Amino acid sequence: MAGIVALAVGYVLSQFYRSFLAVLTPALGADLGMTKAQLSFASGAWFIAFALAQFGVGVCLDRFGPKRTTGLFVALGAGGGAFLFAAASSPWMVIVAMALIGVGCAPVLMASLFIFAKTFSAARFAVLSSWMVAFGTAGNVIGAAPLANAAEAFGWRPVMTALGLLTLSAAAAIALVVRDPERAAEKPAGFGFGGYLDLLRIRALWPIIPLTAINYAPPSGIRGLWAGPYLTDVHGADALTIGNVTLFMAFAMVAGSFLYGPLDTIFKTRKWVAAVGNAVGLAALVSLALQPVIGIPVATAAFVVIGLFGSAYGLLMAHARAFVPAHLIGRGVTLMNFFAIGGVGIMQFATGGVVTASVVPGEPAAAYAALFGFYAATLGISLLIYLFAKDAPPHRIP
Repeated sequence: MAGIVALAVGYVLSQFYRSFLAVLTPALGADLGMTKAQLSFASGAWFIAFALAQFGVGVCLDRFGPKRTTGLFVALGAGGGAFLFAAASSPWMVIVAMALIGVGCAPVLMASLFIFAKTFSAARFAVLSSWMVAFGTAGNVIGAAPLANAAEAFGWRPVMTALGLLTLSAAAAIALVVRDPERAAEKPAGFGFGGYLDLLRIRALWPIIPLTAINYAPPSGIRGLWAGPYLTDVHGADALTIGNVTLFMAFAMVAGSFLYGPLDTIFKTRKWVAAVGNAVGLAALVSLALQPVIGIPVATAAFVVIGLFGSAYGLLMAHARAFVPAHLIGRGVTLMNFFAIGGVGIMQFATGGVVTASVVPGEPAAAYAALFGFYAATLGISLLIYLFAKDAPPHRIP
């Protein structure tokens, strides 16, 4: 249990590091002269490095176990990256630091899922993974007002140095208290990347991958990128209103992760819980696409629905895990996480192009109608493919 707590703290830091940069934007612009494009690239560097690191993380989890893998990655990657960030004297150092932090954060959640898969029954995997995600989402809250207040009071360099020390402490705790699951008599995992090819040959995973890649993109993109511009351009909202709306959506995403967790055991199906939940989120996106000028209260309600029902990550991971051989669990969870994080990153770039191409002078709502329509179309297509997936009811999994 102590090991899971240490990993949970590490995952809070992981969530924090993926969202904190926006709060430091004014200071980095003033002190280092970072442009919006450079800040955007730095944020993207975190996601790109995180996603690409999944392949190495999967191999290391299967070969060395979560204890050594996570402790080393977090200490050298996330801790070292935080210290480099604190010492940055030019924009390129911030970009490199963010990439290092992304690599360092890559194994934290995956180590938890690896332990859940190896230690607990398959029926409990969905609820454990969903609740771990929900707990870690607290990092998004810490990365907002508390960080802003600390940076204003002490300066961003001392704050980043303190975060580096905190990250090293978390890495040390992981290395000390996490226990690797006992290795059962199973086929050896090996050290190469061939296991990923074996996984991609499992046809049962194919219909699950598209929804895993798209499911989290609408809530993540809207809350982290588009809610502010939409509320400002279409509804004339001020910063306080935007903060309140996105806070409601953030809480909905936490609640969604908690709620999705036990539903597969209640309804004895994973496929249809995920399908129905995503269909509800799809309906909210379609309503926004058809009528983007609907007033702030109704738009907030739609965002809450999208956040609540778009938080099926843990359930989809459990669905995929049911078809992964025991000796490839590490590679299996990291492969699916690569698609999940990679999907968010690709959609961030794609939605920027959609909004830019859809601007109509004098009609600010047109660009956002296209944005929500694009989210709806991609989610709808992935959901349609998912309907061909083989179900994995938890009560039928040994």
